Amino acid sequence: MQRLHIKHLTEYLFPTHVILNPHRLLLRPREGHDVRIETSKLVITPAQNIKWHRDVFDNSLAIVNFLERSDKLTIASEVIIQHYAPPPYDFLLEDYAVNYPFSYSVGEQIDLAVFQHPIFVNDSQIINDWLKQQKICGMQTFGLLVKLNQAINSQFHYQMREEAGVQSPAQTLAQRSGSCRDYATLFIEACRCLGFASRFVSGYLHAPATEAGFATTHAWVEIYLPGTGWKGFDPTSGEVTGNRHIAVAVARDPETVPPVSGSFIGSGTRMPRMQVNVQVSLLA
Repeated sequence: MQRLHIKHLTEYLFPTHVILNPHRLLLRPREGHDVRIETSKLVITPAQNIKWHRDVFDNSLAIVNFLERSDKLTIASEVIIQHYAPPPYDFLLEDYAVNYPFSYSVGEQIDLAVFQHPIFVNDSQIINDWLKQQKICGMQTFGLLVKLNQAINSQFHYQMREEAGVQSPAQTLAQRSGSCRDYATLFIEACRCLGFASRFVSGYLHAPATEAGFATTHAWVEIYLPGTGWKGFDPTSGEVTGNRHIAVAVARDPETVPPVSGSFIGSGTRMPRMQVNVQVSLLA
């Protein structure tokens, strides 16, 4: 077990006082047998009301309704967690799923079907062309997924992007570059082309860069594997996820789970300035 201290600050500076419409926050780690929250604090200005609920994927979602105009929005989340994640390779697949291809059991197919449908339907051909280049025929299931995960890490150039949303897989393949969320989107769509149930994960990463602060949130992928459940793969680093990865939200569609989303009403032509600072520290 390790204890991690997660600080996440998002701040918007507006050129004038604006009306802040309701905002959606996905900042609280997903609790379970492997993650327990010791303490949690969420400080927001200006004045507001917060309502928490679980969304359709059981993510902890905060809806913030603001009570006054402001020229500044500050959202500061601070969480201490206990992380009990087992070693990444400490698992067993069901015998029928060891070799690819395989079919999910009848009892799971209905629940998993939504995670097998591609989002970028028009990109299927170019994704399949890329998959053919990876020479994955005849491989065992887990080895195939590891190879694809590492292929994205080694074949593409990582590039931070401040633009909202994700690139399409076709864009990432054409440009040979992308952010962590672009890499995750390509990996998800490639796995869906192969028949795997795949979902997008938004969360935090414990690494030297995040220890120092001024980092951002991270994104990776989970594949449903019979015998072990949702297994994480991080194509940005090329590794199978473990206790360095802290999931906050999962989704079928990568576009639907930004950490902070909302809108405002104001005058003027200048856009607000945004600052994000994420720090993930290991506690003794």
